[in-house]
Amino acid sequence: MKLLRSFLADEQGGPAAEFALVLPLALLFLFGIIDVGRFMWDVNQSEKATQTGARWAVTTDILASDLIDYSFAVDGGIPQGEPVDADAFPGVRCNSDGCECLDGGSCGFDATAFDGDAFADLVTRMAQIKPDISADNVLVNYAWSGLGYAGDPNGPDVAPIVTISLQNMTFTPLLLQLFGGEVDLPDYSYSLTMEDGYGSYAN
Repeated sequence: MKLLRSFLADEQGGPAAEFALVLPLALLFLFGIIDVGRFMWDVNQSEKATQTGARWAVTTDILASDLIDYSFAVDGGIPQGEPVDADAFPGVRCNSDGCECLDGGSCGFDATAFDGDAFADLVTRMAQIKPDISADNVLVNYAWSGLGYAGDPNGPDVAPIVTISLQNMTFTPLLLQLFGGEVDLPDYSYSLTMEDGYGSYAN
């Protein structure tokens, strides 16, 4: 009986029990801090990849390949030297499946002509910044800007605003890796005005 009483009165294991209670919360807090840092790193990578993709897209080959040689003066009925208006060029959207004229409009040229190699090069350049980017995550819009003129002998008749969008990216926190969970990252986009529309490399 004396032995049982002394065993129940023994408090030497108290700190170990308290540590066992606090440890899960401490680990949760620690992994939470790590995950916040990893999440911000992923956000920064995504933003930088999108900006780099926009720079690449405006200085290399246009994805809507027929636009590069199409003359709005010869084939589009716009007088030589006149700006190409939004009705004649409503814009083009390109993704991994190809290109299409925006808003169901008529672009005059063959908007479905698609330079798949140029698109693959764009995705590869973006993936150098954020390796988990795939072709399905990248969307390219060529929007009317009012720049350029019909019959330009030195390049495309329009200088569209090029917007690169990065979509459907996810982030997996350390705490969710055991259970297969993930968090959706926001979508990103960045726009620049098209430059020459030729080439296969950008700085």
